[in-house]
Amino acid sequence: MSLQIFALEGIGEIRAGDDLADLIIAAADGRLRDGDVLAVTSKIVSKAEDRFVEAADREQAITEETVRMVASRPTPGGTVRIVENRLGIIAAAAGVDNSNVPVGTVLLLPLDPDRSARTIVSAVRDRLGIAVGVVVTDTLGRAWRVGQTDAAIGVAGMTEVLDLRGERDEYGQEMNVTVTAVADEIAAAADLVKGKATGCPVAVVRGLGDLVDREDPAETRTARSLLRATDEDMFHTGAAESWSAGYAAALRDHGIEP
Repeated sequence: MSLQIFALEGIGEIRAGDDLADLIIAAADGRLRDGDVLAVTSKIVSKAEDRFVEAADREQAITEETVRMVASRPTPGGTVRIVENRLGIIAAAAGVDNSNVPVGTVLLLPLDPDRSARTIVSAVRDRLGIAVGVVVTDTLGRAWRVGQTDAAIGVAGMTEVLDLRGERDEYGQEMNVTVTAVADEIAAAADLVKGKATGCPVAVVRGLGDLVDREDPAETRTARSLLRATDEDMFHTGAAESWSAGYAAALRDHGIEP
């Protein structure tokens, strides 16, 4: 098995209303093949979908996109808020972006990244007659690791997770917990060639054709399936927030209002 990943150059600045599939096909210049996976940076999806909002204060935009506060910490550069946003994604600043956008505006994440991915998949398949998958990517932090990496926030036309539970390893032992987030792995790998400041927001991942659907993209393929259910989340809030909630609950158990 071999894997090839290359960025598409020449896509240029994206404006509201742009047809991303057309731009990707033009940038690929005949290089797309059946079974390829396209890793598409969410920022260009948001720009094409006109997800700009006027915001003199980015903090207000973050507040409006927040569904639940997970953790908040003061830092020398300002208060960092880790929140759950409208898409169910837990991220710093709710995914609100103020880089590479006009002054006085911020850019929100796509309204429905899975639908955005399906639109690109369908258009590429219709125009080129090949089966491709699409992963819409965004940069996220990790609770237990330093630094950020790209992850999938939208998926279409391909398997998003490989559930290997029940299969046997090379020693014949049954695997009980192995569920591989292949869409996230593709997003992270593609970021190595896309970069953050190279002007290459789309990468082609080749060699994973077995993951690509041969039928029309189904709505059952979603990045939402990568989000852990609340009742399974062992780290629902930050350490300080969890301690405060537990302390308040203990006081109430003793008839004391915190």
